[in-house]
Amino acid sequence: MRFLAALLAAAPLISALEAAPLLATTQPRIIYSKSFPGSAPAYFQIVLDKNGAAEYKEDPKDDNPLRFQLTEAECSAIFALADKLDHFSRPLESGLKVANMGAKTLRFEGDGPPHETKFNYSDDLDAKTIADWFERIAESERNYIALERAVRFDKLGVQDAILQIEILRNQKRLVAEKQFLPMLDRVANNESYMHMARTRAAALAESIRASR
Repeated sequence: MRFLAALLAAAPLISALEAAPLLATTQPRIIYSKSFPGSAPAYFQIVLDKNGAAEYKEDPKDDNPLRFQLTEAECSAIFALADKLDHFSRPLESGLKVANMGAKTLRFEGDGPPHETKFNYSDDLDAKTIADWFERIAESERNYIALERAVRFDKLGVQDAILQIEILRNQKRLVAEKQFLPMLDRVANNESYMHMARTRAAALAESIRASR
């Protein structure tokens, strides 16, 4: 009886141990960071999960990053590049004598051991492309932050903030467009904003929805 009681008492612990590997397993993710003192911002980091969930922050100690969602196509393109770069298990630095372009770090975390590589400049086309993807994401999030700030604190600056987003979009550099819709709708439907800003917000929101 004592053996049976001990076995029953241990059952929850055994179940927890059996479940631990499943709880510890996470889906693949890519972490990109860039440190460039003197630029604005001087630092930023993007964390991207394979399901498209992403985070952006400009301070390594920021425990409340901006969270957003990439489309399946955007995320697939980035992870396909990571595959071609062997999940960053090999050096990407060109070794050429070039100006300081910011210390960039690419890290891949998956089922196996993580891989990380750092470079200032790479002549690998895939490395250039994936770095540009993350630069586009950073540009998009900075414009999101600027629009959010204007919507909340600077109604006269809303039109200019939307114009900057339109310019980025026309240049094919706007990423995760859907995240902008709630704020654009807020402006378009609120008469406290300038008529021109409301019109521009409505037109941009309509265009984003039409492209989905």
